[in-house]
Amino acid sequence: MITHKIKLRLDEVNEFVSAAARCDFDIDISYNSFVVDAKSIVGVLGLDLNQILTVSCNGYDPEFEKYMSRFALAC
Repeated sequence: MITHKIKLRLDEVNEFVSAAARCDFDIDISYNSFVVDAKSIVGVLGLDLNQILTVSCNGYDPEFEKYMSRFALAC
C-alpha cells in the first residue's frame, strides 16, 4: 500500500476524483477516523478540506503518482 499526505482545495476535488477514477485499484482518502473512496466526488467533498488528508493506494500507477506529487506535503 502506498500512502501520500496531501492538501486539496475545493476547486481541485473534481480533477482529483477524475484522476483517481482512472486507476484500476482501490484508493481511499482519509483524515482521523473518516475514510472515503477517493473515486467518490460526494465522499471527498464530505471531508474537511482544511485538514491534511491521507491518500492510500492499493496499487501503483505511474501517471497517478506523478499527479499526486502536485499535492504532496513535505513530511
